[in-house]
Amino acid sequence: MDARLPAVEAGSLLRKAFPEHWSFLLGELALYSLLVLVLTGVWLTFFFDPEMREVVYTGSYAPLQGVLMSAAFDSTLHISFEVRGGLLMRQTHHWAALVFVAAIGLHMLRIFLTGAFRRPREVNWVIGLTLFVLSLAEGFAGYSLPDDLLSGTGLRIAQGIMTSLPVVGTYVGFFVFGGEFPGHDIITRLYPAHILLLPGALIGLVTVHLILVFHLKHTQWRGPGRSNADVLGKPLYPQFTASSAGLSLTVFGVLVLLAGLAQINPVWVYGPYRPDLVSTGSQPDWYVGFLEGALRLVPPWETNVAGHTLMWNVLLPAVVLPALLFLVLYAYPFVEQRLTGEWHQERHLCDRPRERPVRTGLGVAGTVFYGVLLLAGANDIVAQSFRVSVNTLTWVLRVALVLAPVAAFLLTRWVCLALVEAERHRLAGVPTGEIRQTVAGGYETGHHPVDTFPPGAPRRPLTGPRAVTRRPPTHRDR
Repeated sequence: MDARLPAVEAGSLLRKAFPEHWSFLLGELALYSLLVLVLTGVWLTFFFDPEMREVVYTGSYAPLQGVLMSAAFDSTLHISFEVRGGLLMRQTHHWAALVFVAAIGLHMLRIFLTGAFRRPREVNWVIGLTLFVLSLAEGFAGYSLPDDLLSGTGLRIAQGIMTSLPVVGTYVGFFVFGGEFPGHDIITRLYPAHILLLPGALIGLVTVHLILVFHLKHTQWRGPGRSNADVLGKPLYPQFTASSAGLSLTVFGVLVLLAGLAQINPVWVYGPYRPDLVSTGSQPDWYVGFLEGALRLVPPWETNVAGHTLMWNVLLPAVVLPALLFLVLYAYPFVEQRLTGEWHQERHLCDRPRERPVRTGLGVAGTVFYGVLLLAGANDIVAQSFRVSVNTLTWVLRVALVLAPVAAFLLTRWVCLALVEAERHRLAGVPTGEIRQTVAGGYETGHHPVDTFPPGAPRRPLTGPRAVTRRPPTHRDR
């Protein structure tokens, strides 16, 4: 039997160890959100009509009866009001999309701050970042399918970004939309990308990502018995399988509960898309809000070159900025390891963020940079809510976009160094209150060795005797 079936390999696979820490669950959260997306998305495909032909609405929602709209918007209303459980499935799908992108983003941030992208996991970092990019594209495609006034405004912005490309921009816009905006083909082209191409790429990359996680071993926090050669934690079966199954049921339940209690994307309030209208105070989903903010902060710069107009106010924030941002993220693992000289050695133990003040400062600075752009994407709403000038607020955010990340980097670096210094004194031991005179004539206090440590903290004191701790009973995976 062993010669014909991989029974031995399956047995060793079931004994594979997974460390226990809440931060390692972010990847699972993304995985189970993707599963909810696939299940609800398959259900919605049976009722959605991805056509832009005009129809007259005759459904049950009285305020829109007799209104001319696209077949896509009409079918969205049909799902929401006339299909049994349709609104619940729509909102579950939308909430799952938001959680999916958020979980990937937080998972990537955890990997960045703990240095889990280092050798031999550089390829997995590239795959994870590509998954994040694809999830943004998938979310935007699904957000645009209902053809409501809010999503139509987003498509209008996307068309403006396409036409800002030098020389080829107009041709790209014509090809994607099937003619002058709004065209007649954009929904029918987004639909197969949303339900087939992008999900296929996501599922394929997730599969490769999980295979590499199993092959390369899981990272873990430092501690007694933990090293680059061993992983301590729950075996895959039955402990980890049971806890992961519980997490999956929790994710399913919370998403359905959100869908039932918290309204999201009420397209009937916005109405069908019309090119001559824009929703007041329109805001995209949070994961593309930073692009909206960047567009609002860049001044109206344009340049005419050889009969071509370069729209810097669109090209820089919506094309150049995201391209540079993701280029830096793709290259960061390779650049850091070269600069620190760690590229030749495998690293399976996580860093604590305080131990890498520069990397942590860069992570916080990037988060602040993103936060300022996200806030700028709602500058009109903020100005109206706090009764301030939108122009003044825009200038404040322009200054903050430059200064706030620098201040965040310096502050974070200082905090990390202070925490390490405080920990160095703590690891010297707990003062006993006894004072003794040294041979040289000075005085020093006695110290008891430290015997309790937070997760991932170094066990060896910088001065004084080494603390002794007992190794907890757990599973080992070599």
